[in-house]
Amino acid sequence: MHATLIRRRTRLSAVLLLATALAACGQSASKAPEAEKAEAAAADYERGPHRGRMLRSGDFALEITLYEEGPAPLFRLYPYLKDKPVDPKQVQASIALTRLGPKVDRFTFTPEADYLTSPSIVREPHSFDVSVAATQGGQQHKWTYASYEGRTTITADAARAGGVTTERAGPGQIGESLPLNGRIEITPEGRSDVIARYPGRVVSMNAELGQRVRRGQVLARVESSDSLQTYSVAAPISGVIVEKNVTVGGVTGSEAMLVVADPTKLHAEFFLYPRDAERVRVRQAVEVTSLAGDHRLTSRIEAILPTADLTNQTLVAHVPITGSVDVWRPGLGVKGTVQTGATAAPLAVRTKAIQPFRDFEVVYAKVGNTYEVRMLEIGRR
Repeated sequence: MHATLIRRRTRLSAVLLLATALAACGQSASKAPEAEKAEAAAADYERGPHRGRMLRSGDFALEITLYEEGPAPLFRLYPYLKDKPVDPKQVQASIALTRLGPKVDRFTFTPEADYLTSPSIVREPHSFDVSVAATQGGQQHKWTYASYEGRTTITADAARAGGVTTERAGPGQIGESLPLNGRIEITPEGRSDVIARYPGRVVSMNAELGQRVRRGQVLARVESSDSLQTYSVAAPISGVIVEKNVTVGGVTGSEAMLVVADPTKLHAEFFLYPRDAERVRVRQAVEVTSLAGDHRLTSRIEAILPTADLTNQTLVAHVPITGSVDVWRPGLGVKGTVQTGATAAPLAVRTKAIQPFRDFEVVYAKVGNTYEVRMLEIGRR
């Protein structure tokens, strides 16, 4: 499972797994009436001198601002009477934020400079139903409004049609992986030299480059230099002729006349650098992917060997390749991802559920048919 460790233990009732499906459904799905109301209100509300939301009740007004210049967002309330600033010491105020779930965050305020402030942090997401109460000069004032962000409604039918699925967030295993680069090669067992038994002159040749041959098939006849007897040279394995080093009339000795390779016996050779070598072991799982990304398979490391060039200190991991010879061809470059381990995490979500929202990485929590962002603090992917 591709999972992500979440350091902050956010309570998530359900986590969206297919973020792209949510985005597609969210664009076409009808929004809840309360969400439409909140958006309309957000676009239409009066702003005060500090660019906050202005709430009015008779001659009294209260400007609600969110101060985000410090380490955490805090409410600041600016009171007015007949559009003139009022000494905040003359005002008592409180705010209740009802979040999706539901959960209520309560704030009480004390005067500071020309505003009222609360030490309580306004947690993300800033999506809630707001209830404000204030008292000034013995008069009580109350307001309610909706302020939503990162929230949408998708019916059960629309979710099914769009492939939206959910899963509870909780403990999980975080896989540790290492990307590798390599190429497809024929295994040593899949390659064989065709060598004459005795030195001599080639009197006939029945082999061409690229020709498919079967084991035991006669490929050439050679006249022995010692006995002047002519003998046959047969293919040691079935495969394709990939090298041809002699022609009729030429003299052959201990060198290979031909090379036959079996294109079905393949492995990937992945290069391991010293900083990564300690993390990779025989039998670890590897996902092999073509460079275009349209073909992939899962295999395991069968051997780790040094390269022929000992000066570069690299190792080569051999990974067996099975499948169509038309897809995996010798010499082609491939990418690999090796699973080097796993770590237990107290709270994890699938990596594919994470998507960007403003400056955050988020998943969506589901309550009924309503989905809303939950900000994450990523520990490990």
